[in-house]
Amino acid sequence: QVQLVESGGGLVQAGDSLRLSCAASGRYFHTAAMGWFRQAPGKEREAAAAISWSGGDIRYADSVKGRFTISRDNTKNTVYLQMNHLGPEDTAIYYCAARGAGYAGASLIGSAYTYWGQGTQVTVSS
Repeated sequence: QVQLVESGGGLVQAGDSLRLSCAASGRYFHTAAMGWFRQAPGKEREAAAAISWSGGDIRYADSVKGRFTISRDNTKNTVYLQMNHLGPEDTAIYYCAARGAGYAGASLIGSAYTYWGQGTQVTVSS
């Protein structure tokens, strides 16, 4: 079983930056690929970024490429999402997700993930 707890969300202005953190429990965190997804009001959930267990394979959605950076620290069981140049279109609930044991590759497909956090709200004002 893996539990994920996101933090770092908040209300910012357009152009600002935020760093989200996702603390994971579970012995196999360092072998699991992780991802960040988001869901804006009235819209379907979409992928933002994903990272393999080693950090060697990283993928971004086109909408965040060049502005967001995903990283992980396996010694702290934590994955991060650095978000720069935020705009109102980035307003959403951001979810951290973990793939199941043995699935170490990064994926931008939500159904590839087994465990999900409760989410953290990010609101960007114009």
